[in-house]
Amino acid sequence: MDPKADNSSKSFTAEINLEKLQKIAAELILPGRFILRPLNAALEFVTRLLAWVLGCSLVRRHFHLMLSGLVLFGPVLSFWVSKYSIFANGNHYLYRKFLRSTWGWTCLLVGSFVVVLSFSARRSVPLTLRHLSRVGFAGLLWWGCRRLLTLLEDAAGACYEPLAPAGDAQSSAAPAQPLLLLHQDQTKASCLRANMMWRGYEVSQETLILCLCCLLLVEELSVFGRHLAQERRSHRSPGAPLRALFLLCVVLLFLWMALLLCLLAYFPAWPAQQLGGALGYLGWRGLYQGWFRLTPAQGSPGLPGEGLFTGTDSAKHSH
Repeated sequence: MDPKADNSSKSFTAEINLEKLQKIAAELILPGRFILRPLNAALEFVTRLLAWVLGCSLVRRHFHLMLSGLVLFGPVLSFWVSKYSIFANGNHYLYRKFLRSTWGWTCLLVGSFVVVLSFSARRSVPLTLRHLSRVGFAGLLWWGCRRLLTLLEDAAGACYEPLAPAGDAQSSAAPAQPLLLLHQDQTKASCLRANMMWRGYEVSQETLILCLCCLLLVEELSVFGRHLAQERRSHRSPGAPLRALFLLCVVLLFLWMALLLCLLAYFPAWPAQQLGGALGYLGWRGLYQGWFRLTPAQGSPGLPGEGLFTGTDSAKHSH
């Protein structure tokens, strides 16, 4: 058999198979475009609407007041909610998967959004890292607050071990409160791990981190509307990944607010939750209303959107 004829037949067969694959791919891509086109239009509409709402000066200036009212008056809802609700179970999926890793979810999504937004607006790695550092500083603040609160709780509280009453002494008498044996060498964490009782002054770390993350999300997401306006003037459109990240961050904001409301309504703890909310507010105030307003020469990473947009747009935007 002629090897040249064999090679030509193989190449001809490969060309036929390649043409078939191209036709099959074209047939699959065509309906996919019809499906993705309305989804992309819906994504653009929803993100444009949410960007307008979060960028509104009324929302940005008064969101902390709304959050403060929620923390103050949220425990009143405990008189109307049912204790048999699924949200009254402390082992609920939302509490286990999201509440215990609040900062991790916030850091992941907000950090990704800040990186993509900053780099797509200016294509500058140093500027992108400078804006991303705001998330890092907020994380350091949360770590410091958690360490300090843990030390204060260990110093101001005490661990008690319940003692079962003797059977003979309680056989004819009414049931009495169990006796408590004091353990002064225990920390709060070790006390709870040993299934003992901890009594002392506490500050709700869950309320603190939820309030801090909600305020941080509103601050970082509020500049997306300005980015849309700048892209529109440049006759460009932000890509679907950036819009999807923005939408995920908005969903995360609503999730944190819902979890905060569930904590206040189903697990009220006065005044620990109010103290935690106040510390979260003070942390946001010190960062976004204080340090981040300073100039980069003073070691500040700047406010969200600073240096990313045109001078005209920045002048119109009031912090």
